[in-house]
Amino acid sequence: MPRDVFVTGGTGYIGRRLSAALLQRGHRVRVLTRPASAGHVPDGARAVMGDALDATSFVADLGPGDTLVHLVGTPHPSPATAAEFRRVDLPSIEASVTAALAAGVAHLVYVSVARPAPVMAAYIAVRSAGEAAIARARLTATVLRPWYVLGPGHWWPVVLLPIYGIFRLLPRTREGAERLGLVTIRQMIEALVRAVEMPPPAGTVRIVEVPGIRAGNQTWSDFTKMEKSDQV
Repeated sequence: MPRDVFVTGGTGYIGRRLSAALLQRGHRVRVLTRPASAGHVPDGARAVMGDALDATSFVADLGPGDTLVHLVGTPHPSPATAAEFRRVDLPSIEASVTAALAAGVAHLVYVSVARPAPVMAAYIAVRSAGEAAIARARLTATVLRPWYVLGPGHWWPVVLLPIYGIFRLLPRTREGAERLGLVTIRQMIEALVRAVEMPPPAGTVRIVEVPGIRAGNQTWSDFTKMEKSDQV
């Protein structure tokens, strides 16, 4: 069944590819964009001019039954961009939650981050705060928690693959290697499409960790967990 999907961050690294994939599968896609980025909205998607940090600028373009996919975030996050996480990443998910609640959207999809982890404490803190905002609003949601998404311009972690292989062989480090494993852009897009097309039960938050993102067409129930939307 075609769905009405509203994407924030739809002109970015993941957003462009997701919007195109959703259109190919027959979904109706609207992309929130600033005027300067409108040219990057995929053909077939409707551009909605607005500010991802200001719920009032786009809430009128949302409606009951919509799926809201929130992908706004600081490009190439690192410890050096902690201030940007607080300036952009957190206010934007808070705006999306506010708009989703006001419009009565059916499902919010949020890309968070794997945790715990030995680095990127500021990034994890902001993404965790985003999850908490979703829970407080008692929205029906899917939260995906990748660690790093490999793709064009994002290949440097492939040098770590031999180390990941060793860690997976050792009992003490196996769980961490799986939880903080790398996913490809293709796996990420497939998981997001699946999240849109197969929403969780109303009033719950579905958590999808790295093994679930990698699961492909396997039964997601084996790789996800459900929480009451006020208990995440």
